[in-house]
Amino acid sequence: MSTVCWTEDHNTCPTARWHSENGAPPPESLVVVDDWITADAACRTARAGTGLLWRGDFHNARQLLRAMGRRIDRRISLGDGPAEAFQRYRASRRRRAQVLGKLLVLLEDDYSLALRRAPDVRGACTEAYGAPHGRMVVALTELLGVLGAAQWREKGVYVPALDDRIHPHYGVFSPVRGEYVDLVASAPLPARAETAFDLGTGTGVLAAILDRRGIRRIIATDNSLRALTCARANLDRLGMSSVDVRGPALFPDGKADLVVCNPPWLPGTPTSVLESGVYDENSSMLHAFLSGLPAHLNPGGEGWLILSDLPERLGLRTHGELLHRITTAGLHITAQLTTRPTHRRAHDSTSPLHHARTRETTSLYRLAPR
Repeated sequence: MSTVCWTEDHNTCPTARWHSENGAPPPESLVVVDDWITADAACRTARAGTGLLWRGDFHNARQLLRAMGRRIDRRISLGDGPAEAFQRYRASRRRRAQVLGKLLVLLEDDYSLALRRAPDVRGACTEAYGAPHGRMVVALTELLGVLGAAQWREKGVYVPALDDRIHPHYGVFSPVRGEYVDLVASAPLPARAETAFDLGTGTGVLAAILDRRGIRRIIATDNSLRALTCARANLDRLGMSSVDVRGPALFPDGKADLVVCNPPWLPGTPTSVLESGVYDENSSMLHAFLSGLPAHLNPGGEGWLILSDLPERLGLRTHGELLHRITTAGLHITAQLTTRPTHRRAHDSTSPLHHARTRETTSLYRLAPR
């Protein structure tokens, strides 16, 4: 457990725990700042590696964060090719997160925030972090993420294929890209489909879809403890007692008639908790699913791989490499269902990845042993 300390009113304060969900190290030093600091000065201090412990108005801190972000974004320069543009974009986002992550706040023993006009963050922090254990210093960006996640958890995400809501927890990727859910809801089931595995279940949305489709016994797995808790809560609320949530693991023991996997679509290293639902480092989950699938299928069973071709559009992986992985695993594609994304980013012309996103296709590959 790392700790930080700082000097305030000419006195060295007691230490507080340092917490970063992204695994960022504590700053080498801390200075206390308030409403008088300018965005330029804050950026210079943060780039030097010094943390800025905010003691001013909460809403002014949010405004400062936005102003710092605008100054950082002015420096973004992308390459010409899609792969180079993507890599520079990722590098710029990492640098942006590092600088903005130096604006810090102190959570008291009960997670309260002793700032002017600060909201009550105690409930949201308890949901995200568990019971409090003393004072804690966190990045304001992380705290805002915690507050946003609490709102999503309360409101939920409406899923048309379920005609119900799924409630994501902090650190669990939300099913806002509905096209992949619709693919699982409409794909023809195997001739025999009494049992199914949902690998990397996240919020449990695909397990819920399979339950609604009449599959009698479903095992949902995930490597994230937060995802397992989230999936159990959603499936219990939906009254889906046929779904058994297990983990942390990818494959459960045994075999099934249908094995569904929606791995993170982009090869790359996640830099935050939520990015682990988007980036699959070294495509490890994709490769583990393909290599392990034949041993976990009942005779006549099949696997469903839900995957975007955005990595191919960005030059991060070729379609031939994907097909080679499938063949090497002793599998073949029996059918491929495709759809186009409808989420907001697919139509955002200001995104540096807009050209690739406009051509993106999401596919459900039906796989069977050769």
